[in-house]
Amino acid sequence: MIKVGIIGATGYAGGELVRILTAHKEAEIVWYGSRSYIDQKYASVYQNLFQIVDDKCMDDNMEVLAEQADVIFTATPQGFCASLMNEEILSKTKIIDLSADFRIKDVNIYEKWYGIEHKSPQYIDEAVYGLCEVNREQIKNARLIANPGCYTTCSILTAYPLAKEGLIDMNTLIIDAKSGTSGAGRSAKTANLFCEVNENMKAYGVATHRHTPEIEEQLGYASGENVVLNFTPHLVPMNRGILVTEYAKLKKQVSYEDVKAVYDKYYENEKFVRVLERDVCPETKWVEGSNYVDINFRIDERTGRIIMMGAIDNLVKGAAGQAVQNMNLLFGLKESEGLDLIPMFP
Repeated sequence: MIKVGIIGATGYAGGELVRILTAHKEAEIVWYGSRSYIDQKYASVYQNLFQIVDDKCMDDNMEVLAEQADVIFTATPQGFCASLMNEEILSKTKIIDLSADFRIKDVNIYEKWYGIEHKSPQYIDEAVYGLCEVNREQIKNARLIANPGCYTTCSILTAYPLAKEGLIDMNTLIIDAKSGTSGAGRSAKTANLFCEVNENMKAYGVATHRHTPEIEEQLGYASGENVVLNFTPHLVPMNRGILVTEYAKLKKQVSYEDVKAVYDKYYENEKFVRVLERDVCPETKWVEGSNYVDINFRIDERTGRIIMMGAIDNLVKGAAGQAVQNMNLLFGLKESEGLDLIPMFP
């Protein structure tokens, strides 16, 4: 059994990690880390796990945890993982970090967009960006995994095949994204209160959202270009889910069959990426509670643009599910172990 430690186990992503890993045949959670609930029963924080998880919450001592766990998940705010990372920890255990600390390769860009000093930049180059469908082989041999962000996972996978094959003008790419409120985390914030969110929809982080450079960097690797794009997120009154709609100018005239063949080239054998049938637009409800990404596209011949669409559950494929997918690769397990989660409907 893989011994697993989770720091930040009582946030939404941490809670989803517990839900998934509790049913994982090859994993055992040995540490439920939560600075806010030390010595309190985990099931008292998440009552859905009553009589399923009997353990108490512990602190966030990574040095001690590294002695006990084969892998540590850090579902923590930006800066936390980087502030504790050192060679002693990495020599004893593997780290899958769900924050942005090791996602962006240019430390100056990270510090500019996140507004904090990076405490362990010496590990940035070593960290593998944990987008399994793209970096599968590198992930298998890594010590430190930078688990991608939720918006970025959906945005990158939706456009990746067309960027990789050079079918779209990357300078024209615009990403319109919408997320449920769980993406904002579990801490109390006035903007996330029911009365503020219900019957409402709003854009936020316009031209400044922190996932922008992450999307640009990864699609830049795919296209071989320096990518600068517009990314605009919106908050919608639902618990889970991300829907992205992406627009880009086509470099040449293509048919539906041409584009479908490109998506099939990259995703036909990917269990968790579902390219939908022609003219079927992705919906968040179709992926809720699962590790699937639903993708489709529509060619607009009138404007010479292509419209790409993608949907994920932000807490599963956008966070915890992808982290477990990374763990499975790290330990040579079946990639879908613990992740055969059929989407919930309604």
